[in-house]
Amino acid sequence: MNENAGTDVVPLNPRAREAQRHTVAVLGTAQVFSGLGNGATLSLGSILAVDLSGAEATAGLVNTGMTLGSAVVSIPLAQLALSRGRRVALGAGLAAGLVGQALMVTAVLARAFPVLLLGAFLVGFGAAVNLQARFAVTDLAEPRHRGRDLSLVVWAVTVGAVLGPNMVGPGAVLSGWLGIPAHAGPFLISGAGMLVGWLIILLGLRPDPLLLRRELEGVPEGPDPDAPRRPVGPGTGTGGVETVVEPVPAVARTVPGNRWTAGWHAIRRHPSALAALVSVIAAHAVMVGLMSMTPLHLQHQAGVASSELGHHPDTVVLIGFTISLHVAGMYALSPLMGVLADRFGPARIVSAGLATLLAATAFTGFLPGEHWAVVTGLVLLGLGWSATTVAGSTLLVAALAPQERVPAQGFSDAAMSLAAAVGSVLAGLVMGWIDYAGLSALLGAVVLASLAGVVALVRRQPAPSD
Repeated sequence: MNENAGTDVVPLNPRAREAQRHTVAVLGTAQVFSGLGNGATLSLGSILAVDLSGAEATAGLVNTGMTLGSAVVSIPLAQLALSRGRRVALGAGLAAGLVGQALMVTAVLARAFPVLLLGAFLVGFGAAVNLQARFAVTDLAEPRHRGRDLSLVVWAVTVGAVLGPNMVGPGAVLSGWLGIPAHAGPFLISGAGMLVGWLIILLGLRPDPLLLRRELEGVPEGPDPDAPRRPVGPGTGTGGVETVVEPVPAVARTVPGNRWTAGWHAIRRHPSALAALVSVIAAHAVMVGLMSMTPLHLQHQAGVASSELGHHPDTVVLIGFTISLHVAGMYALSPLMGVLADRFGPARIVSAGLATLLAATAFTGFLPGEHWAVVTGLVLLGLGWSATTVAGSTLLVAALAPQERVPAQGFSDAAMSLAAAVGSVLAGLVMGWIDYAGLSALLGAVVLASLAGVVALVRRQPAPSD
């Protein structure tokens, strides 16, 4: 299998190596703080939805709104990165996420369900930044360390993402000081973390890794500076003729279609890239679907109504702790996943990750009434997501030529977020129909089908010619 479709000589440049170390540090630090931005939404989303709407069928809509926001903005953020660089694109996404956090607080204060959904949608813009940051760190990465560098940025989310769900208690204390409803406080803390992450990227991501790569490749600035150049007219120079050149848009040159479909056309031509896309879509959809319904399942197990949660802090803490363990599984071991992907090949780690997701659904499906089994399943769900996402993202970058990568990355993030949004909606309906165990069984079937598809696609990948 061709693990390196593009020519990656730029990362060997001493200037690129120094910039890469700086990029890893800046993006990793920013991820620590911006990771807080999603924690409160993940832990309180389904509970607030039921509380403000009065209908349990809406339990998955907040997480759906967040993942839908991530899906909608992923391709525009990739296009913005192509034209203005990673710093501007990532900064714009986090700025929108900050507005989303403010709307979440407003929704709690006004008890307005539509505002809650709009806020979650914009928080999804910040979630898209957390996803695209892992690709930004590969712009200057050496191919042999691509998985490691990518996974370090994913790992950096651990601190904020684990602390985020546990901000319910401190958030309630903050709310008491401010004289506002208890559920508003966690979103204030999350918003503060996202603000710090935004400032770190805005001020610290210099040089911009994508723009520096183009500079070192000798590609001029323009709508798509990754492109080669074509002659447009004669000039005077040595030998009497000098060719004047202009950039040829890479998207138009390499793949058919417009900016929304260019990434898909790049991916579909490479079986390994298509396998990567299938794997990250399945992993993200299954993870979001099962995780988003777990707080409601634990609430049902405790026999506590949504309106009474304020009087049962032990249940709230239990839910937050369970989600924190899940999030720790998602991020804490991601550097190991990156090293394993570099050592054994990303395709093998993708398969192992999907197998771990299958085991997770077995625990939650067969023993839904046992809290230890649900916790075990949620931890495995996080580990499986981590292995599949880190290795799948590495496989996607490695399978494509440099000029194909940014559009493909945007499409991949949009597709996986859209699948998660659909999965979150369906998860609420399925849970209402066949309960948590039935939901787990259905998601397990999705994982099994995806694993079979990934194995088949990887086998179709032509062997390297040299």
